[in-house]
Amino acid sequence: MAADLNHYPILTVEEEQDISCSVEEVINVLGGKWSFHVLKELFDGTRRFGEIRKSIKGISPKALTDTLRHFEENGIVEREIHATVPVTVEYSLTDKGASLNLVLREMKIWGSKWSVK
Repeated sequence: MAADLNHYPILTVEEEQDISCSVEEVINVLGGKWSFHVLKELFDGTRRFGEIRKSIKGISPKALTDTLRHFEENGIVEREIHATVPVTVEYSLTDKGASLNLVLREMKIWGSKWSVK
């Protein structure tokens, strides 16, 4: 049975193109294998590298570093370095990163509704 799309607003061609580009941008930012796991940890607050690594089973230090750098480059995460011995580095979500919580919550709802069990 086809979905009834009549309740969605009719968009102009320009609006459709803007939305397509926006969706691609979200996928580019969140498309990494470990992205959702790292975000889940940071939604709970500021974390140190080791804390994140210990809480995500199977993630390698390189994969975590790459994911955090990717998020930092995209304005999702900010890194704070503390001058301690050894150096302490903490990661937290920016406002942009925190706003992904709603997006991921909707994806979780969709997944639970439509996933094959």
